[in-house]
Amino acid sequence: MKPKERFSIIQELSNTYPIAWLCQLAGVSRSGYYRWVNRQGIVTEKQKENEQIKQMILECHQKVNGIYGYYRVKAWIKRNYGKTVNHKRVYRLMKELGVQAKIRRKKPKYKAGKENIVASNVLNRDFAATAANQKWVTDITYVPFQGTYLYLSAIKDLYNNEIIAYRISRSNDLKLVIETVKDAIKKRDARGVLLHSDQGSQYTSRQYHQLLKAHHIIPSMSRRGNCLDNACMENFFGHLKSEMVDLPTFETEEEMIEAIDQYMYFYNYERCQKKLDYLSPVEYRIAQAA
Repeated sequence: MKPKERFSIIQELSNTYPIAWLCQLAGVSRSGYYRWVNRQGIVTEKQKENEQIKQMILECHQKVNGIYGYYRVKAWIKRNYGKTVNHKRVYRLMKELGVQAKIRRKKPKYKAGKENIVASNVLNRDFAATAANQKWVTDITYVPFQGTYLYLSAIKDLYNNEIIAYRISRSNDLKLVIETVKDAIKKRDARGVLLHSDQGSQYTSRQYHQLLKAHHIIPSMSRRGNCLDNACMENFFGHLKSEMVDLPTFETEEEMIEAIDQYMYFYNYERCQKKLDYLSPVEYRIAQAA
């Protein structure tokens, strides 16, 4: 039997049996079979399915502003279409489409202020929490804007990576930190929670420590000059800057602040995370409480 006759039989049976198995049984190579298919102008079921998946990938890429890699795209397709696709297949199809996730830029280092009250490193890089409001981490980052900066202070719950409070200010001062902590206290039961920060001047101030003591919050601080002690907060700011701030060009401060507000909602309520079984932080918290 000629190879083209074998290829024809494989094509007829391809909807019922795996092509690799049919090629092996017929004694022909898969590459030879696919070359024959292309010459015949035949559109296989797998090719049709690939085109459907490509449309899903493009839809996902557009909706999340291009921030998802192939693992999260796979989870997005499963979540929105109920379709299970192998991550290697998603990677290959994204490559064919020329689609890739935005890459985060490294955060420049900055020097902390003069110490006043320095707490010990109670957290000690143990970033796992078994319940909400056990361990919080906090930090401040700058957001470049038209030759100047806005400053973002945020507090994250390590249980589900949820941002429970944040504030934006033109000044990187004590007031920014105090207001952020007060917002978190209003939203959550903070008694007994561990709150970890770096040794920035705001966090070593007496006013900051008095606030924590008044609400029975346990302070914890990174070792001086060791950003890895608060790596999970650094990681969040890296995502925010690459996925939101670095993408569009804002004309006004109000537009920048509105974009940050929108990203925070997206991050807490919609952005799936591998650590959380591809749920968003809020979805994970609700699911665990059910």
